[in-house]
Order: sequence, then C-alpha cells, then structure tokens
Amino acid sequence: MNTPLFEEIGYGVTCIDAQYVSWGMACFYLLESAGEYAVIETGTNHSVGGLLACLAQRDIQPEQIRFIIPTHVHLDHAGGAGAMMALFPRAQLVIHPRGARHMIDPQQLVAASQAVYGEQLFASLYGDVMPIEAQRVVAADDGYTLCFGQRTLLLRHTEGHARHHFCVWDEHSHGWFTGDMFGICYPWFRFPEGDYLLPSTTPTQFDPQAYLRSLELLHSYAPRRIYLTHYGMIEYSASKNSALAQQVQAYRDVALQSCADDGELEARLSALALQSIRAFTPSTDAQQLSDWLQFDIPLNAQGLAHWRSTQTA
Repeated sequence: MNTPLFEEIGYGVTCIDAQYVSWGMACFYLLESAGEYAVIETGTNHSVGGLLACLAQRDIQPEQIRFIIPTHVHLDHAGGAGAMMALFPRAQLVIHPRGARHMIDPQQLVAASQAVYGEQLFASLYGDVMPIEAQRVVAADDGYTLCFGQRTLLLRHTEGHARHHFCVWDEHSHGWFTGDMFGICYPWFRFPEGDYLLPSTTPTQFDPQAYLRSLELLHSYAPRRIYLTHYGMIEYSASKNSALAQQVQAYRDVALQSCADDGELEARLSALALQSIRAFTPSTDAQQLSDWLQFDIPLNAQGLAHWRSTQTA
C-alpha cells in the first residue's frame, strides 16, 4: 500500500497523515487560497513534523498560516494545536466555545486522558500538549465564518459525538470537514462494494438524537465530498448518510438492552458492527474484519456505556 505522508487531493486541499498509532488512522488538512493557508485539525504533537515537511517542500513560510482549526478538543484532533500555534506567529486558533478553555489551559484535558491511557501510553500517543495564549484563541459561535485569501469557511456546531464539536463547510470544494461526525472510514474500509463508515461514539458525550440531527444538517448543504479525520476524503452520498444514521440508531438500541456488565455491551456492539460490515462486504474475511474493528469498538462501547448511565440514572 502506498503510504504518502502528505498528498494534494484537489481544490487546494492537502491531506497530511497525523502519524497517530499507524498510517491511515488520523489525518489533518492544509487549505490554500491566494498564498494564505488554514490548517483543519492538528493531530498530536507528533504530527507537527509532517506539516513542517509539507511546508518546506512547497516553500510556504510560517507567516502564511492564518488559522488553526480543530473540529473539537479530543487530542487526536487538537493535541498538536499548541505546538503549531507556537510556530506560526500570525495564526489564530479557532475552536468551539466549549473547547476554548481547554486549549488555553489543557491540564484538565491531559489529566483525563492520562487517567484512561496511563502516562506512558499517553506520551507515546500524544506527546506534549502545549497551552495557547488566550488572546490568540477565537471561540466560534454556530454560523461563524472566517476568510483567508479568497476562501471562506463556515463553522456549524454539530453535537452527537461531543458537545464541543463543529464541522467546517468549504463552499469552494462543496465539502465538509467533519471531524468525527461523519464516522470513520479508514483506507482499509474502502471496499469494492464502496466506502464503509463506522460511527464514532466516544468517549463521554455521545448523544444519538443530536448525532442524527447533525447528520441531517450536513446533508442539507448538498455536499459533494466529505473530509474525514479518520481518514481522508470520500465522495458524499445520501445513502452513506442514511447508512450511518441507521448504525447510530442500532448502537442506541444495543446500549439500551439489558446487559450484565459493560463487557457484555462491548461484545454485543462488536457482534453488531461485524454483522453490519459483513453484510456490506460479504467477501472479506471475517477475522480480518474483526481485526480492523478492534481499535474502535472498545472505545465506542465506553461511550455507549456512559450515555446509557445518563439515561438510567
């Protein structure tokens, strides 16, 4: 498999691998217009080198970077923001209002992640998470627009995966940068039958009804393409939106079923996901599919378990 660190994918958009876990797990995007640039998503502290390599190859100067735009503050999307902001003196960080304080002072965010992963694995996954000066942080309300060069981006708040999530509409490419709101479609989920999308219901703010409303919002713009953080650009279709919505509803139903413990919930979710993907691509080996699902299913189950606890408390 060809595994480029960065690749121009049209409409002035470059996809850069975030070097998170392994190639193809997470990416971020460099957008160009009239010699000015914005970065959507940041990956982690370990992702900065890939961006610098891309800029150096194209002779792009630090002063040309105008905006750093994480879709939300989960650290595979925003962990590298502080390091990038330190490198680009003219840049502003644009973030959801609920996430702004975590970018200014990331200690709580770091502590919560270290509690999940442990300090050693946290360091391996994310590296240092640097604070950002408050005066350089823009808290973007729903409908906020920003311009660089001759390009305008529109930010729409999209709850469901997290309450501090927005998606970025790019009229120039008729595309959405969707963070985690249009699911996950790793390169190995691109089958001859089409692109298989897996919902992302992690970690503690999953809200199925909000998720479905957000999918309706994305569809209402009649997009032609979706820029996923996990991973890369896919062509949009109403059928993909519908299939993702059906999975979200199925996840909700599984979570509300009586389970002896969270282990049983994870097992049921794993069986549901495997059934769904095997129905989509029946010719692919079942064990291979299980291996591809093993990273996300436990995390999705944690998110579902937490949401279920809020419904039964």
